Amino acid sequence: MSASDLWRDQLAAWAIPDEIIAAAPESPYGFETECFRRRGEAAAPDREPTPTTRRALEALPEDGTVLDVGVGGGGTSLPLAGRAGSIVGVGSQPDMLEGFQANAAAAGVSARGVVGTWPDVAADVAPADVVVAGHVLYNIGDVRPFVRALDAHALRRIVTELTATHPLDWMRDLWLRFHGLERPSGPTADDAVSVLRELGFRVSRDERTVEDRRGGGGFVRREDAIRTVRKRLCLPAERDPEIADALGGRLAPNGDLWEVGPREGTVVTLWWDAS
Repeated sequence: MSASDLWRDQLAAWAIPDEIIAAAPESPYGFETECFRRRGEAAAPDREPTPTTRRALEALPEDGTVLDVGVGGGGTSLPLAGRAGSIVGVGSQPDMLEGFQANAAAAGVSARGVVGTWPDVAADVAPADVVVAGHVLYNIGDVRPFVRALDAHALRRIVTELTATHPLDWMRDLWLRFHGLERPSGPTADDAVSVLRELGFRVSRDERTVEDRRGGGGFVRREDAIRTVRKRLCLPAERDPEIADALGGRLAPNGDLWEVGPREGTVVTLWWDAS
């Protein structure tokens, strides 16, 4: 089996069983705009650069162009605002793109949002000096056309970032507790490297340990932090006390916000120069 097919099959194993979806009060899919917007707000150009930021800056000329695929609130691309002349963000949620553009304006960089999925909208986007894609690969089953389109749009370098294991791996015990459901163990960042090398890209890798993987996102209200987990688990609101108990220290205040998720983890930067 090819690395690409293995990646696809492992991601498919994360699908929620039909009977659980049918009983869910609301869809477990989609992303919380509030958290992504706050992560983008926290992504100031003057913060300590991550390996992802450093690798992008190495290839980005003064007033250069950046394409951010799966932009969210701009958490991957806005740290480049001090050097970038313009940033184009691609995303499928219009409200998320509005947050990205507001964050870009606050950072003082020209920005444009493109609504759509990648690579479907690739023809509508011009090539850029640096292409970044932060925390999106685990959402892509057929990664080959996705990554090839990233490479085709980069004049200098492609930089991706992802967690070492699946981003929902930390919820494994919750699925077992509430649904008796075992979650898959893959794919992982190692599998992503195998796919990229199989496609012919000369991939380099950096890693960092993040003490708080939640990355500056958060909720004003504790109940909203619990709700995002409840939604993922396809449970009704009356289970909130049980969910909070099961989360334990993974639900915690951070300043004025409530955050939910693992306290630490490994984040991997994968990068290669344009072909």
